[in-house]
Amino acid sequence: MCGAYALQGLKILDFTRVYSGPYCTMLLADLGADVIKVEAVGHGDDTRSFYPIKNGESGYFTYLNRSKRSITLNLKSEEGKRIALELIQWADVVVENFSAGTIKKLGLGYEEARKVNPKIVYASISGFGQSGPYSRKAAYDAVAQAMGGMTYLTGYPEGEPVKVGPAISDAATGVHTAVAILAALHYRARTGEGQYIDMAMMDTVFSMLENSVPIMTMLGENPQRIGNANPGSAPYNMYHTSDGSVFIATANDSLFTRLINVMGQPDLIQDPRFNSNPNRKLHEKEIDPIVEQWTLQHTTAEVEAMLDEVGVPVASAKSVAQLVDDPQLQHRNMLIEQEVPGVGVVKYPGNPLKLQLTPPDTSRRAPMLGEHTDEILKELLHYDEEQIQQLRTQKAI
Repeated sequence: MCGAYALQGLKILDFTRVYSGPYCTMLLADLGADVIKVEAVGHGDDTRSFYPIKNGESGYFTYLNRSKRSITLNLKSEEGKRIALELIQWADVVVENFSAGTIKKLGLGYEEARKVNPKIVYASISGFGQSGPYSRKAAYDAVAQAMGGMTYLTGYPEGEPVKVGPAISDAATGVHTAVAILAALHYRARTGEGQYIDMAMMDTVFSMLENSVPIMTMLGENPQRIGNANPGSAPYNMYHTSDGSVFIATANDSLFTRLINVMGQPDLIQDPRFNSNPNRKLHEKEIDPIVEQWTLQHTTAEVEAMLDEVGVPVASAKSVAQLVDDPQLQHRNMLIEQEVPGVGVVKYPGNPLKLQLTPPDTSRRAPMLGEHTDEILKELLHYDEEQIQQLRTQKAI
């Protein structure tokens, strides 16, 4: 670590929990922002009880909340709300992902925040946004995937819709929110004005449907599930080998030519069904069996080696068990180790943001519940021991 942090000096008050918000603020915290995570007194973030659990500690929570400080506040108490408003005065950014309207009912919404800190950048993440016909609908990742169109498009034509395995709408909305926050901060640096950011998981999912929307709006075709195929290119699919399966992706004529040369069938490019990507897509059901007839004659490792040699995108489906020992991920610092109190050393995904001069710092573990409550009250808000003890008596912290 070179000692330089891209977001050093940036102060973030984090009212988020579960995934979308914590992922956003983790990325920013790794880059040097001082993120103060506000948690409920007694139980904290819901994910402190999410699987996997070992010796009372959640691997889910400890991954998504590294690099942060934790303070417990009872936001339903007057004293807890008052401390939260004081911390809003301290902050450059507020991030929350309660259900739409919840933070406003607590008296800590954007309008209240702006009164005490006119330059605040305030980001809200919810399933469907703060307004509109779905705004009060409850949402988790699976709901957002379904409502945004991703689930309908995932799976095989003859099967039921399937959600993407990991919580992709949570993660992607977290990344989009981080981009929006940095854009708002850049605007504030130029104009002195803060602003409100309204992020919706459904919006994010819909924005990632690739060419499915123009297929509908340009051609009038309602896209359907196509399994492992690609909506715009062929051959582009998972193919069986003699000992497993392998993904081959040819998205242009050059890649297809390289593939068929390795297959020993260079004349396929002369076939009018296969002489261009649009034609190959139209005749996908004819080209895929030809490719698979070849892959079945070889092991997965052999197919990968032959196609890697000529630069055709190819891969077997890696399991998590393989990935946690993957040499490329280790080289990219995407597998980090952290000491979790009471658990020991645990491997987690690193930060994918690779900055040459100001790389992320992933060395700071996730906080224990309320671990930094006294520190924050003393250092940032200048409370003394007697005041802190009184707050504890009042169950405000």
